[in-house]
Amino acid sequence: MRDVSRRGMIGLGAGAAAAMGLAACGTAQKDAVGHAGGSPTAGSGRPGTPKRTVRPIGDGSTAYTGKQPHQPAEPVPLEPGETPPQFVVFSWDGAGEVGTGLFERFLRLARENEAHMTFFLSGLYLLPESKKRLYDPPNNPRGASDIGYLNDDHVRSTLKLVRQAWLDGHEIGTHFNGHFCAGSGSVANWTPRQWRSEIAQAKSFVTEWRTNTGWTDLPALPFDYEKELIGARTPCLLGQDNLLPAARELGWRYDASSPGGVQRWPQKKQGLWDLPLQAIPFPGHRFEVLSMDYNILANQSVATTRAPSYNYPGWRTQATNSYISGFKRAYETNRAPFFVGNHFEDWNGGIYMDAVEKAFKYIANEKSKGADVRLVSFRQFVDWLDVQRPEVLAKLQSMDVAEQPVGGWKSYLRGQAA
Repeated sequence: MRDVSRRGMIGLGAGAAAAMGLAACGTAQKDAVGHAGGSPTAGSGRPGTPKRTVRPIGDGSTAYTGKQPHQPAEPVPLEPGETPPQFVVFSWDGAGEVGTGLFERFLRLARENEAHMTFFLSGLYLLPESKKRLYDPPNNPRGASDIGYLNDDHVRSTLKLVRQAWLDGHEIGTHFNGHFCAGSGSVANWTPRQWRSEIAQAKSFVTEWRTNTGWTDLPALPFDYEKELIGARTPCLLGQDNLLPAARELGWRYDASSPGGVQRWPQKKQGLWDLPLQAIPFPGHRFEVLSMDYNILANQSVATTRAPSYNYPGWRTQATNSYISGFKRAYETNRAPFFVGNHFEDWNGGIYMDAVEKAFKYIANEKSKGADVRLVSFRQFVDWLDVQRPEVLAKLQSMDVAEQPVGGWKSYLRGQAA
């Protein structure tokens, strides 16, 4: 199953854009056995991690377990003339485990490199299909969804891995529920009131999974979702303008739904940090591509996710180098944060997952060699933004794509943080 939008496609002709659209999300495959894990007071799974006190919330689907483990030091303002770090955020839309092992694969990769990511969880991935009529999507029939419901084994696997992700220090955001991108029921047409309904339901599927499933043999998700949830990415990057008033009322701090952003320092939109997917170099072409696996695919295989396999080696290399080029352009010039969007998918033989991993390892290796690179979640990034002095942010935000600081960073920012 595939869901797409027709907005913001970079580097595609009209026919290809109409065929493929902008961005897909969380396809639900259904062919593997899930598994539970952990005890109600288990730690993060890392050796030597102490057990945590659990205070159940509501029906016990979630629980307060104290401060999130494995967080970076409290952010501080830049010193006068200090070079800004290079922030990199890898994020995942849907975040459901459907038997491919991809969720666990990238948790392991992050753990090995002491890195953090953001997982935009689709609420329906914690709702059994037998209870789908609990979902009342705006402008769509009750129980409808343009992504598949997970089978029970996959719901259990997703619960296990979302729990582990938070304990490993990652952020759990939301990708909402039914992923409607076309027709009158599209999220592009939802009002702020309808977005509030969708958000309330997404929260309820996370905070009431125990009631909805009847399962008593799985541990609670170890966080208070009301406090954890501070940002989102909309389906197909649609509907942001009407989402933002609802998000602001809820006290959210950012939104990652803008399409076609450029590699510049972000600004606020309707009171929230606007953290868009970005246009990045696309090797072999004059145009740029959006920094998401699906958009690279759309520029390679156009109307299929199962192209002839002889294309895969070259496309894998092209995708990898696109991500690396985007990172290098930012790191070597304006130090704008670099955002990458992903899906747990095996499109074109899994080459995009391979490309993400290769690029991730390249960036992590630059960090290990001494580069001031921070592989963080969106939450951790906005934590840093929020403590910077306005005049420093203004100087950073004034820099164009690939613009070098005049006179070097020490000169450019000297006095701005005084």
